[in-house]
Amino acid sequence: MSDTTATAAEVLAGKASPKPIAATVAAVHTALVSLPAHPDLIVHGARGSHDHSDFCVVRVVTSEGVEGFGEVSATPLWSGEDGVSARHFIETVLAPALVNRPLAPVAALEDLMDDRLAANPFTKAGVATALWDAYARSLDVPLAVALGGPLRTEVPIKLSLSGDGERLEQVHAAAVKAGFAAFKVKVGLGVAGDLARVALARRLVGEQGFLGVDANGGWRRGEARGAVEALRPYDIAFVEQPVERSDLEGMAALRDLGFPIVADESVFDLPDLRRLIGADAADVVSVYVGKAGGPGRAVELARVAHAFGLQSLLGSNGELGLGAAAQAHAAAAMPGLTTDLPSDIIGAHYYAEDILAEPLPSDGRTVRLPPGPGLGVRLRDDVLARLH
Repeated sequence: MSDTTATAAEVLAGKASPKPIAATVAAVHTALVSLPAHPDLIVHGARGSHDHSDFCVVRVVTSEGVEGFGEVSATPLWSGEDGVSARHFIETVLAPALVNRPLAPVAALEDLMDDRLAANPFTKAGVATALWDAYARSLDVPLAVALGGPLRTEVPIKLSLSGDGERLEQVHAAAVKAGFAAFKVKVGLGVAGDLARVALARRLVGEQGFLGVDANGGWRRGEARGAVEALRPYDIAFVEQPVERSDLEGMAALRDLGFPIVADESVFDLPDLRRLIGADAADVVSVYVGKAGGPGRAVELARVAHAFGLQSLLGSNGELGLGAAAQAHAAAAMPGLTTDLPSDIIGAHYYAEDILAEPLPSDGRTVRLPPGPGLGVRLRDDVLARLH
């Protein structure tokens, strides 16, 4: 390879190879952000409501002056983390372990974070995203390329519908205005109410509209089968996490009903995926950047699932724009990403405001990879100032 640095376009076209890097991690900075969800799109499900996000933004600086950014999209409902706990652990545990370490391979830094901090996958995912972003920017390639892709440059997406009666109608109207045409309904809140909610949603989206259901583990095993059978007249496209996360036998028992079963809460990491595969409990795995511990591990999960005949989609914990960009790049690099079931990359639409200077390219039906190296997005100046 010549001394001329390969451009992202040349690498994408296969005309050049990424340059080697020898940078180290020089600094890790954090800032807390708290943004309200768009009032017309707030999600209410079996695991509670998501009306605002108290997240943590991460900035990594390398010894060569390259910056990388990540977002800890953590909520206590999922893993007992939030922006405050994330900032504490990053500043007191993870940053001291990472500084002066070689940036590449990033996987070695992910392993190091596991050695220094138990659990807290969303916290580590925010740091890992910043590391991967800095790595890809050092190579001058999009993150999807650094992750082994891209296998695609746009991903179909959907939005959650929740609430009852007029509230559900309000959410649907706002979603359609934002461009969405594919939806899932939050159920698992009591079978009678679930059926009424899905019936209304079907009427709103039309007979041919895409509509699935997400119970967030809210059904008991004894009622799940009857609930799914009762939903058959509404032509649902999938059933997500019908029973609680550890009841793989209960999930497996529903697969003969003919609806794709999506595992979400049941799969955070590779050991979880191994148990799911062994139980033959699902058709599709909802992979999160946050649950997996970062974009690299999210792609790894999808790769293993694909090897065992399972499809994947990209799930959401209500990410802001920075986290949504990481989702888009991970989805672009994931083998076996299903196109039959849209993913949940909603950060360009879900909030009343965003932390990005320019929104992620999305029309509500698809999200597209942003141009440029790394995540390909830029934070607002006021957020950047807080990270310096």
